Amino acid sequence: MEDYLESISMLAQGGKVVRVTQISKALGVRKPSVTSALKKLSKEELVEHERYGYVKLTDEGQKIAEDVFHRHETLRHFLGEILGVNPKMAVEDACKMEHAVSPITLERLAKFVEFVLNRPRGKPEWLKGFNYYFEHGDLPPEYTAKCLRDK
Repeated sequence: MEDYLESISMLAQGGKVVRVTQISKALGVRKPSVTSALKKLSKEELVEHERYGYVKLTDEGQKIAEDVFHRHETLRHFLGEILGVNPKMAVEDACKMEHAVSPITLERLAKFVEFVLNRPRGKPEWLKGFNYYFEHGDLPPEYTAKCLRDK
């Protein structure tokens, strides 16, 4: 249901009206599935929708949609910009993961992503080291040399 709310919110940006057909295309589901979901969301007072009419989020529905979008973007940034996952895969995986992450974990992850990506001097050395390790299966030469010196 969260995907429906997020999709409606995205489609409505800029004050645009949203129809069942648009939601169906955006989520890759059939129109009867959208109609069924909208009935449930209407009962929960998260959307306003009359048969064959426009779809509009309630204030509570918009709040939930924004929360889902925030979770999605945090996970997408983490996967794509920190772990280096292919952008398309990062979007797909973030969509799957956003529903399973607890608010506490997500808050810490969001702060971690913000911390790493907003460093004044670019990517931290440890992240460059991780990328080398991922690509080569070994620690970077400078890490190996440091470990030998520290012994």
